[in-house]
This record gives sequence, C-alpha cells and structure tokens, in this order.
Amino acid sequence: MKLNIVPARTGLVWVKLGIATFFRQPLAFAGLFFIYMAVISVATIVPFIGSALALALLPAATLGLMAATLEASRGKFPMPTILISAFRAGRQQAGAMLTLGGMYAAGFLAIMGISTLLDGGKFARLYLLGGKISQELVSAPDFQSAMWVSTALYVPLSMLFWHAPALVHWHGVSPVKSLFFSLVACLRNVGAFTVYGLCWLGLFIAGALVVMLVAGLIGSADVAAAALVPLMLLMASMFFTSMYFTVHDCFIAEDPASH
Repeated sequence: MKLNIVPARTGLVWVKLGIATFFRQPLAFAGLFFIYMAVISVATIVPFIGSALALALLPAATLGLMAATLEASRGKFPMPTILISAFRAGRQQAGAMLTLGGMYAAGFLAIMGISTLLDGGKFARLYLLGGKISQELVSAPDFQSAMWVSTALYVPLSMLFWHAPALVHWHGVSPVKSLFFSLVACLRNVGAFTVYGLCWLGLFIAGALVVMLVAGLIGSADVAAAALVPLMLLMASMFFTSMYFTVHDCFIAEDPASH
C-alpha cells in the first residue's frame, strides 16, 4: 500500500467517474442505495441502542457501496449481497470492521454529546431521533451554535473514517492504523478533496434549483415536493458511487481484488 498524492483537479475526475459509473448500472445502484438507507433506518428503531447500532453499521455499509462501484467498473452487475462484503471476508476482517464501526459510533456520539452542552440536547435529539422542525427551533442561537460546532467537529471525524473501511477490508490494515492513514491521505490530498466536495455541493444545489424552477413554471409546489426528495436520493447514490475512486487514487495502485 502506498499513499498517492493527486492534483486538485482530480477531485473533479472523481465526481465524473462516480456519475458515469452510476449510469452504467443506474437501477442497481439506486436499488443498493435504497437497501443501504433501509437497513440504517431499521437499525435506528431498535430499542435503546438503535442510533448507536445504525452508526456502527455505516463503515461496513459504505464499504459495500464501494465494492459495488468496483464491480460495476468491471462491467459486472452488483448484486445486493455485495453490501455485506465486509462480513464475508473472514472472521478477522469482519471483527475489524465491527471495531471500526464501534469507533465511528463513539466518535459521532461524542460530537453529539458536545453539542448537548451548548443547547441542552435539542440538536442531538433532532438529528438522532427525528422530530418536528420549526422555524423557532432552528433559529434559536443555542441550536445554531450546536449545529455549527457539530459540523466543524464532524469534518475531522469524516477524514479519519473516509478511507478506513477500504483500508481495513482490502489491505488488512488494523482499525486504529486505518484512521491514521485515512487522515494523512485526506490532508495530503486536501486540494482534490476540496474540489470534490465543492463540486458535489454545487451539483446538489443546482439540482434543487432546477426542481424549484420547473415547479415555479408549472405553478405547483406539490411538483417540487414530489420531485426533490427522489432527485436528492439519486444524487446521494451517485455521491456514494464516487467514493470508491477517491480511495483508489489515494491508496490503491493495483487491483484491490488481489488483496
């Protein structure tokens, strides 16, 4: 395994590759992402441990979507069982992925705990448990402080775990070391990841604007409500499809199937 330093423009390449790969197998990727979301949603309703369980499953589920991208890039049809790739690679790697998931859940819940100190838990309850969103709630200074502090703290957490599932699964790196290597890769390729993030942000905003423009021309707010959520979910699926290429270019110089 070798860390590769890529130019900033590679961030745009990752976005293009993700979108192009998605459209090779659009039904497969849309279906896999739906299953991904359904599993995480079902996990959240488990009594007492639902939120923590859902968070702990995220690294393994994300690895499954990366594996699906690899399959599609080879011209194969990714089957639903690919989502559990992390648990089909042997007991040792499955245990390492579960450990990684536990570490992610602990880190995320720690961020929510910090936000609770700022607003008494309003942001954490809304994010983890759901509930009614009101203008009064989101405009409250303490809620906004909790939201922005949580966002700022989540950036380094996401950098720690961005590459970690792939490193654990394809390279056999230990969970703790995978976090270190992932953080270093993100920092050394910060230009590419900045371009990558800005491109996706621009695409999501552009998609929402197009939907609202069409709805405005038609004169129906119901059209916007009906079209916006499916569009955002499809774009989220494209985003997850593109994640594999960020890992491939930062770490993987040879076919990961050989590991």
